Amino acid sequence: MTDKTLITGVAHLGIRVHDLERSRTFYEQLGFDFVVGPVGPEPVAILKHPNGVEINLILNAAEAQTENVLMDVPDKHAGYTHVALAVRDVDAAKRLLDNANIEITGGPMNYPSGARGLFIRDPDRNVVELYQHGDA
Repeated sequence: MTDKTLITGVAHLGIRVHDLERSRTFYEQLGFDFVVGPVGPEPVAILKHPNGVEINLILNAAEAQTENVLMDVPDKHAGYTHVALAVRDVDAAKRLLDNANIEITGGPMNYPSGARGLFIRDPDRNVVELYQHGDA
């Protein structure tokens, strides 16, 4: 397949979680709105940000996690390690996180491109980067 116009964007992010209310509260603090759920055989809850980013919380994690198998163990497994959500201003994002008592697990950091980022973890230890594009 070589048609570069086939993919038009990211439709949604699927994130496996253990507890809907706990995860819903976390993502609502980042500005996401609850749409519907749980629905379907998995089941799934859908949250959407006013900017159009959609998250599907997949509610089938057997237990609350204390570590992330992709990030927190010595053996490195294949898989998605994090999602990077674009922000206008990392410093403003940091202030909002501090006010919401959401722990910053990495950064803020500056990248060679002029971009900046910081990392947080959701209640199930899934990694979320808040990423400010550089000027270059």
